[in-house]
Amino acid sequence: MIKIENLVKTYGDVTAVDHLSLTIEPGKIYGLLGKNGAGKSTTMNILTGYLAASDGKISICGYDIFKESKKVKQQIGYLPEVPPLYGDMTVYEYLMFCAELKGVEKDKRQEAVYEVMERTKTEDMEGRLIRNLSKGYRQRVGFAQAILGYPPIIILDEPSAGLDPVQMIEMREFIRELGKDHTVILSSHILSEIAAVCDYVYIISEGKLVYGDSMEHLSEQGQSLEELFVELTSEEEEKC
Repeated sequence: MIKIENLVKTYGDVTAVDHLSLTIEPGKIYGLLGKNGAGKSTTMNILTGYLAASDGKISICGYDIFKESKKVKQQIGYLPEVPPLYGDMTVYEYLMFCAELKGVEKDKRQEAVYEVMERTKTEDMEGRLIRNLSKGYRQRVGFAQAILGYPPIIILDEPSAGLDPVQMIEMREFIRELGKDHTVILSSHILSEIAAVCDYVYIISEGKLVYGDSMEHLSEQGQSLEELFVELTSEEEEKC
C-alpha cells in the first residue's frame, strides 16, 4: 500500500530523514518509534504532502506521491500532533467545512459528519465552540476530520500527546477500532504506546531506519532491547 525508497529530507546542512526505506502493507496498524527529533514527523509530513522531499521515491496505493499528489491525498486522513482546529467554529460547522474540503458530495455531507461524530463520540458536542472543548474532545474532533470520507490510510502524529491516563486508554481503543477498517500509521517516542495498539513497529533514529519487525517478535526480544543505566560515584569524588 505504501512503499518508501531512499527518502531524504535535508534542511541546509541538517539531514532530518536519511535514505529511509520501508513498506506499509494494508490492514495493519504500524508504529513509527523514535525519540523527539528522530525524523518521524518529517516523514509523516512528506507522506501527507505537507513537505517536499529532497530525494527518494514514495508510492501510495499505486500512485506516485510526487507526480499524482491530488490522488494520493484522497487516500489519506491525517491527524497532526496539533490538530488543525478552528476555535470559533462549532464542532458541527468545522466538520461540515472539512467534508467540503475533502470533496464529500453535498447531499451526503451531513450524513457523513454525523457518522464520524457518532464514531468519535462527539455528537453531544456538535453545538459547542471548539475553543471550549477539553484537550481530549479536541483530539476526538481531530480524529473525526481525519476519517471523514473514510480514506483507506489514517496517519496519526503523536495522537496521545497531552492526554490524561483515561483519555489515553480511550484513544488506544479508538485506534484499535480504526485498524479494523483502515491501515493506520502512528508515531510516538514511547514504546508502551506503540506496543499497546500496533501490529508492526519501525524504529527510527537520526532519520534512519534501525529496526523493523512485528510487535509480537519485538516483545519476544524485549529483554535484549532494554538498557540499564548505572551511575557510579567513588569515595574520592564525594569528598571533592
